[in-house]
Amino acid sequence: MQQHEGYSNENSAPQTTREVWEGEPHMSLGALRPSPLVEQATEHLREQITGGEWSVGTKLPGETALAKSLGVGRSTVREALRALAGAGLVQARQGSGVFVIATKPKEDWSTQLRQAVITDVYEVRMLIEVEAAQLAAQRRTEDDIAALHGALARRRDAAKAGNAEFVEADIALHEAVVAAAHNPVLSGLFTEFVPVLQRRLLDLVELLSLRSDNPNHGDEGHAVLVNAVVQGDAEAAGRALRDELKQTLALLYSL
Repeated sequence: MQQHEGYSNENSAPQTTREVWEGEPHMSLGALRPSPLVEQATEHLREQITGGEWSVGTKLPGETALAKSLGVGRSTVREALRALAGAGLVQARQGSGVFVIATKPKEDWSTQLRQAVITDVYEVRMLIEVEAAQLAAQRRTEDDIAALHGALARRRDAAKAGNAEFVEADIALHEAVVAAAHNPVLSGLFTEFVPVLQRRLLDLVELLSLRSDNPNHGDEGHAVLVNAVVQGDAEAAGRALRDELKQTLALLYSL
């Protein structure tokens, strides 16, 4: 059967482009989502592995055989195998084929953080934030300084509100410090920590009634931190943040 121009299937590209686009208004194309076929193939193969059909060490059937059994093209099979490799379930070995290396998908970073012991999270947080505070003191801009002063003011205002609002404002101040370091990797790492920190800090504040005597708990230490960053004193900024986090960590260890 003759294929129409402009039509494409899984294993063929459009015959022409001019006929497809000519006369069409310009449009902005968003990012493409994975093909449903790829998702279905990936899920089917994942079930075969996690369900015990293929145990660790098993060599998977070849692409052609898998494509035939799944009723899809080889390119779909390749994408599905790539997804399974990313999940830590299979591994391609040059010249040998694709082998099962695990029957449970590896957990992503966010999942590990949600399940981690809070003291472990805080120890890593200390490593990240102390370095971020020192870099912030060296790299802060006028905009960063304004953001830090604003975040400190909002934290003080939140002292009049409930625990959830106060914890949110506290973390926002720390986010402003990390942002002033102008390192996207540090910012990305801290962003991953935020949901866990917010939930666990709220638990800590309520469990130990940390704001019962002083609704603006920790204000002095945060003011010292902001002032050190603004003044460009990297050593003082790192020390202020380390002291604050050590105090919180000590409280966590006492539980």
